[in-house]
Amino acid sequence: MTRRHPFIFLILMVVVGLNLRPALSSVAPLLTRLQETAGLTPTAAGLLTTLPVLFLGLSAPLAPQLARAVGSERALSIALFMLTAGLIWRGLPFGGALFIGSAMAGSAIGLGGTLLPALVKREVPGSADLVTGLYTMALCMGGAIGAGLSVPLTAWLGSWQASLMSWSLLAVFALLLWHFAFPHPKAADITPLHASGLSKMLKQRLTWQIMLFMGLQSSMAYVVFGWLPSLLVDRGYSEAGAGWTMAISIMCQLFAALAAPWLARLGRDQRPALIIVQIITASGLWILLIGPLSWKWPGAALLGIGQGGSFSLALSLLVLRTANSRLAGQLSGLVQGGGYTLASLGPFIVGWQLQSGASTTFIGWFLIGVIALCSCFALFAGLNRRLDDDSGQLVVHRY
Repeated sequence: MTRRHPFIFLILMVVVGLNLRPALSSVAPLLTRLQETAGLTPTAAGLLTTLPVLFLGLSAPLAPQLARAVGSERALSIALFMLTAGLIWRGLPFGGALFIGSAMAGSAIGLGGTLLPALVKREVPGSADLVTGLYTMALCMGGAIGAGLSVPLTAWLGSWQASLMSWSLLAVFALLLWHFAFPHPKAADITPLHASGLSKMLKQRLTWQIMLFMGLQSSMAYVVFGWLPSLLVDRGYSEAGAGWTMAISIMCQLFAALAAPWLARLGRDQRPALIIVQIITASGLWILLIGPLSWKWPGAALLGIGQGGSFSLALSLLVLRTANSRLAGQLSGLVQGGGYTLASLGPFIVGWQLQSGASTTFIGWFLIGVIALCSCFALFAGLNRRLDDDSGQLVVHRY
């Protein structure tokens, strides 16, 4: 297998990472407008924010099979092509296009997001957790760009359809750069989980602990991506102001995403870091959804710092809790598949609560309760243990 220079791989990883969030974050600032112009009810809007996350979760377990068939690099090229098609499709002028395109984009993100952690483990095994922080920073930057430019692009291009479709240009750039700069190895490097392997991995409590932590913390992220601007508009923000508040929050994720893996190395395990970021996330949500409106900027910053650190640490667990890139790919597919499927319930539940007349304050306390439950699983997922199969059996070693 041809090995790339680590710097080239890092550049490609960042470019791809920038594309894995605008499809999600670019819809939220326009959600109020979509409800007015497209006639979406709150429940339908909740379904729109849920679909990409649901298909993200459903497609993630398929990534190892695709990598096995065509190689990880080609598999990622396929994911980027599917992402481009989905971003274009969701702006087409026919019924259901918005939902179909969102589902396609979510599936592509599920494939790409599952393949990259295993590639990181393979290309830079000695610093996989720190490089994962850089990858997470790229994800957060893409999310911030999508949230901040969504409303301005609508004004510049003349319609929300053109605004949503314009993100396909970034995906095309990533596809071309990845396809031509990253040679295709002949051998696959991620072994898909067969029924026996799936059973063995699901029998490990560590798998479930990481999966539930990933799912609950991701549900908070996708509630923010899907509903935060609408919730802020209900509190009196303008549409553009709500979008920029979300964008500032996501921008703050950049620094936390990069710093969290370094801070996690200072302790004996990752439990203190995981709990701290959950507390910061809950504080930010309380300020934005329940606290005084004048505190919105500190609230946005705290929410961003907490969520950026939480997501970065969650992805780092996929490489820290596995002994090799093959297991990292398998655990990534299983954990992200189950975790994101669970996470898809978050935006839908919030949409259902709004349809039922729930107040922003009630929703805020509900989300804080979910964060408390997430913290319980963090206490187990943060212990220094690792899945290993050197003995021929899948076991958990403490280290």
